[in-house]
Amino acid sequence: MKFLLSRLLGLLPTLFGVTLIAFGLIRLVPGDPVEIMMGERALTPERHAALMQELGLDVALPQQYLRYLGQLLQGDLGRSLVTREPVVSELAARFPATLELAAAALAVSVSLGLVTGVLAALRRGGWLDRALMTLATVGHSMPVFWWALILIMFFSVGLGWTPISGRLAVEYDIERHSGFMLIDAWRSGQDGALASTLRHLALPALTLGTYSMAVVARMTRASLLEVLREDFVRTARAKGLSEGVVIVHHALRNALIPVITVIGLQAGGLLGGAVLTETIFSWPGIGKWLIDAIARRDYPVVQAGILLTALTFIAVNLLVDLLYGVADPRMRRVSA
Repeated sequence: MKFLLSRLLGLLPTLFGVTLIAFGLIRLVPGDPVEIMMGERALTPERHAALMQELGLDVALPQQYLRYLGQLLQGDLGRSLVTREPVVSELAARFPATLELAAAALAVSVSLGLVTGVLAALRRGGWLDRALMTLATVGHSMPVFWWALILIMFFSVGLGWTPISGRLAVEYDIERHSGFMLIDAWRSGQDGALASTLRHLALPALTLGTYSMAVVARMTRASLLEVLREDFVRTARAKGLSEGVVIVHHALRNALIPVITVIGLQAGGLLGGAVLTETIFSWPGIGKWLIDAIARRDYPVVQAGILLTALTFIAVNLLVDLLYGVADPRMRRVSA
C-alpha cells in the first residue's frame, strides 16, 4: 500500500506536465478555430469577436490555461467548439470502441507473441527460429497504414471474408447499452450479430496488434534464452521434471518480468496506434475523433484526447509494477 501511494503521489507532476503540453500543442497549430467553424466568407469581424468571447478564446493564454485547470479539478473537460456538446459525453460514447479494439489487438499480440517467442527460443538457431524472427522483424518494420491496406486487399477485396469498415453490418439493429459491440451483440440474441461483430473487428485488431506482437515475440525469445541458462532450470531438469513443466512453470515464469514491461508499454501505445487504424477502417473511436478534432482546431476535444492517452499510459505502467509481484514474488520485497 505504501508503494502504491508513493507511486500515485509521484504521478502528480506528470499529470501537470501533460495538461500543459495538451493545452499548448494544439494552439501551436496554425488556424483560427472560429474561421474553420464558420468559414471566412460568412464571418464578419463583429461575429468573429462575439464567437471568440462566447468560446472563451478572447482572453490571454495563461488565463485560458488556469480556466482549463479549474475545470479539470471539477471533472469538467469543457465543451466541443464545434458540436457544443460536453466533451465528457462525446468521450464516453467513443472510448468503448477504442478500448474494445485495443483489447482485441492486445489479445492478438500477447497470445501470438508469447507462442512465437517460446517456439523460437526452444528452436534456437534452427530454421523455425530464423523464420519466426524474420517475420517478427518484418512485422515490426511495416507501417500501420501499409499493413492495413495489404490486409484489406487480401482478406476483404480478394477473399471477401471480412468487411472493410464499421463495427456491425447494417442489417442488424441492436441496442447499444454498454458501448462494447461484442457485448451488445451477444446480449441482443440476434442470429449472426456476434459473428458480424467479430468479422468487423478481426482486421483492425490484426492490423493494430501486429507491431506489438513482433515486439513481444522478440523480447520473449531473448528473455527465455537467458533464463534457460540459469542453474535452477538445470536443477529442475535433473529432478526428472518433464520439459513442458520446466519451460512453463519454471523458465517462462521467471522470463516474464521484462516481457510484462514490454506488454505494458505496448498496451498504452495501442491507443496511439489506433489513430491510424481507426481512420483507415472508419472505426468510430477516440483515434478518428481526435483526427477530426485536430482538423477543426477543436481545442477541448484534442486536450481531452491527449489527457486520456497519457492517463492510460500512467495506469498501465502502474498496473505493470503491480504485476511484477505476481510474476516474481521477489519483486514484492524490493518494492516494499
